[in-house]
Amino acid sequence: MAPALVDYAAAEKELYEFDDLKIGVKGLVDAGVTHIPRFFIHPPECRANNSSTPQKNGPDGVEIPVIDLEGFNENDERRVKMVNAMRYACATWGFFQIVNHGVPVAVMEEMVESIRRFHEQPQEAKMEWYSRDFSRTVNYYSSGDIKGRAQPVPAEWKDTLSCRAADDQWNFDALPELCRHEMKEYMKNVIDLQEKLSELMSEALGLSKDHLSSTGYLKSIKLSGHYYPACPEPDLTLGTIKHSDPSLLTLVLQDKSNGLQVLHNDQWVDVPKVDGAFVANIGDFMQLLSNDKFMSVEHRVLATPLGRPRISAVSFFLPCAKDRIKPCGPIKELLSDNSPPIYRITSYEEFMRHYRVVGQIGGRALPHFKL
Repeated sequence: MAPALVDYAAAEKELYEFDDLKIGVKGLVDAGVTHIPRFFIHPPECRANNSSTPQKNGPDGVEIPVIDLEGFNENDERRVKMVNAMRYACATWGFFQIVNHGVPVAVMEEMVESIRRFHEQPQEAKMEWYSRDFSRTVNYYSSGDIKGRAQPVPAEWKDTLSCRAADDQWNFDALPELCRHEMKEYMKNVIDLQEKLSELMSEALGLSKDHLSSTGYLKSIKLSGHYYPACPEPDLTLGTIKHSDPSLLTLVLQDKSNGLQVLHNDQWVDVPKVDGAFVANIGDFMQLLSNDKFMSVEHRVLATPLGRPRISAVSFFLPCAKDRIKPCGPIKELLSDNSPPIYRITSYEEFMRHYRVVGQIGGRALPHFKL
């Protein structure tokens, strides 16, 4: 028998009470729950089993773009091919995978395992990090960002370790000791990769290769280590709801689990696990800056069925701290009589204020900023 529809306004109180326990979703699983609390149950039209049938990626379905960075520093036809691949991926999909990127596989694997160690340590050891004060360098929290939403919505079946730099300067000593070394090595490599991606995206827009770098648009990085515990009723909930990212670019390191899906041509497409690859997607603010030449895309993560948990490390590339209040709009070099601005002048800070209201309940923030 299908469960009754949930009164989410009533369930909101229960969600806050659960959050106050600071045990996370993993705490529920460790306690042996066989039925998920009602505040995790999503409306039937949002669940994976009642959504449009996902298309497979590959020869028998659609092809999620793959960008090969081998020979990145060589000024030859391979570089031209990379730029063209980036332009196609960002304009038509907003979602792509990156191979031969230069980040050692060992560093990637150790990063995933460090996230696992943090989330699988005894509950008492994690509680000191549990907080929704996002001015802190490190936050451990559960069920998504549940505060300040425009309306009650179901919780997400995941726990998160979120780390950020202060004024773009990483203080690695402030990170949990259990994963500090691995995060430090990983972030050093991601920062190097960010420079490559910044160049390719700039050239794909027809700009000088240092344009995005010189403006500071991609200089800041926030890191989230997501842990999706196995769910006893995965068809009733989601690991992450349908959403687009507010960032300029998002880089995802995922383990060998399935579950990530991208919405392409109104169809959900499974994102395959490619060994040694990163998944990348364009964020809303990059779509605004590019005047719709690059497109952000909605995506989601299905709840993990019984078995091993799903683990991912997500890096969000943002404007540098000093530029988040600076007025900006579509990049002027991309505008012309034939390509007038689509979006009004705003700032990343203003954009995020609106995103926190609508983006975290599955809405889109971009329409609010259109001229």
